[in-house]
Amino acid sequence: MSKRQKERELSPREQKQLLKKRRRKRKIILLVIEVFVLLIVLGALYIWQALNKIEKAPDTSKLEPGDLSINEDEIPEETMEILKGYEDVAIFGVDNYFNGHADSGNSDVIMIASINNDTKEVRLVSVYRDTFLDTDIMRETSPNFHKSNRAFALGGAEQSIRMLNASLDLDIEDFVTVDFKAVTDVVNMLGGVEIDVDSAELKYINHHIDTTARATGDQAVHLTTTGLQTLNGTQATAYARIRSTAGSDFARAERQREVINEIVKKAKKADIITINNIINTVFPEIHTSYTNADLIRLAASMFSYELAESTGFPFSKYPMSLGGSKGDVVICADLENNVRALHRYLYDDTAYVPSATVINYSNLIKNNYGVSIEMGDHPEAVQGGIIESDDFDKE
Repeated sequence: MSKRQKERELSPREQKQLLKKRRRKRKIILLVIEVFVLLIVLGALYIWQALNKIEKAPDTSKLEPGDLSINEDEIPEETMEILKGYEDVAIFGVDNYFNGHADSGNSDVIMIASINNDTKEVRLVSVYRDTFLDTDIMRETSPNFHKSNRAFALGGAEQSIRMLNASLDLDIEDFVTVDFKAVTDVVNMLGGVEIDVDSAELKYINHHIDTTARATGDQAVHLTTTGLQTLNGTQATAYARIRSTAGSDFARAERQREVINEIVKKAKKADIITINNIINTVFPEIHTSYTNADLIRLAASMFSYELAESTGFPFSKYPMSLGGSKGDVVICADLENNVRALHRYLYDDTAYVPSATVINYSNLIKNNYGVSIEMGDHPEAVQGGIIESDDFDKE
């Protein structure tokens, strides 16, 4: 006998009780659904409110490729298709001693974070602050090569992105900018980061701890020993600023990536209270082009991504003192081949052909400053050889 037939044989009173029971069950299910939906809405509102704390770019919209001098008309279609599979973000750190608004000053940290949405990997590339690139990309006259960190002082993140896109054949549309205060606060709230400090770094770190503490308003606590230890926010920021050891700015860029890697590892293990504190304190100190919808999308997938590799650019370089306002610079040896190597490193693109703009830049630098690929410190890195992570930014 079927269930329905059994119900028909019930007395009127029993059928009435069964109907009431079903209605109660339906109400409970609806209540659970309503509570669940309410929690989702409240959570979304909370996230949206938190994201509103972040300082957005003036128009709060993505930067248009046409406004950023991307060489789309010059780059082969195959390369543009490869670029579409990645999401590249520019990260700028501003050494301006200004708390809370990271939208001015020279960018002493210039990084490209390349997100591969297929493999869930993120690769970091530090562009050395003294790299000799066209910082006045919007000028109608001939290119004006200068230290790459100058672009941020000229026109903020947008000018720096124009420089990176034009000089390196990239397709960057978004950026995140932070200053000393943001880095210090996030490290403190994560309970510090584990860093192995050597004797050469210990010699200089306490000076940077003092200046960083003055910039952030934190207490300066000096380090007294070498070895693996937990650094607080001021100490970790100071560590990332050291450039007086062997390797100079090349080693400093490596330290910056090391600190970021440790921050990511700690953040992925943090509890919800810690994340909430970071949102309330650090988000107002960040300047970005991302919309709230973009940030929610990225946050939803953050824990499934891994920070895979990092390195510095250019891979093969030639330091040169030019005097005057240009000072000491790092020249790509040569730019064309370094950009080929960059696309191979970021996108596994072995068939990449540089744009006419990149080739023109490369020829201008070679003709005016006499630097060739043979003069670079690691010419094998750009001549079709295999690029090993971090092998070409250590002195």
